[in-house]
Amino acid sequence: MKKTIINYGLLSGVFVATMMGVSAYLFNKYPTSSISEVVGFTAMFLAFSLLFPATKSFRDKHNDGVMTFGQGFLLGLGISFIASTIYVITWSVEFHFFFPDFMDKYSARMVEQVKVSGLSPEKISAKLKDLAEQQENYKKPWYFIMATYAEIFPIGIIFSLISSLVFRRSVKK
Repeated sequence: MKKTIINYGLLSGVFVATMMGVSAYLFNKYPTSSISEVVGFTAMFLAFSLLFPATKSFRDKHNDGVMTFGQGFLLGLGISFIASTIYVITWSVEFHFFFPDFMDKYSARMVEQVKVSGLSPEKISAKLKDLAEQQENYKKPWYFIMATYAEIFPIGIIFSLISSLVFRRSVKK
């Protein structure tokens, strides 16, 4: 199981990290567009779609055609954790060395969206306060790391659940 987790985790992680570079470039070039978010989340979904062949391969080639839900779920979580960790490390490098003004640009875009949202002045004020608080929190390393994991790891959990359900098999075929 370890070999499958490491191989597919690294493959998924390298893919999502590479696409993050593309996404960050697009955000930097087009800060008012949401194209970078579309590319980023599409890359996450594609990277985690590798859980399906990984789970099937583990069941059929390494586990004699049998796999419990728990085994499949642990396999998926391991792959997701490795891919997510590569994502967090990549974003840390990109953010701190190449896009230190990311939060300023992102916040400016969010402020514009809130202002044109048609919300009441009280709700706009509350959202702007929350946004300012998030921007300040993003400067704290533990918050930065947890927020970055929170972007990607839940998607991996969902894909792990689905692939575990799809490929579980209690009797050898």
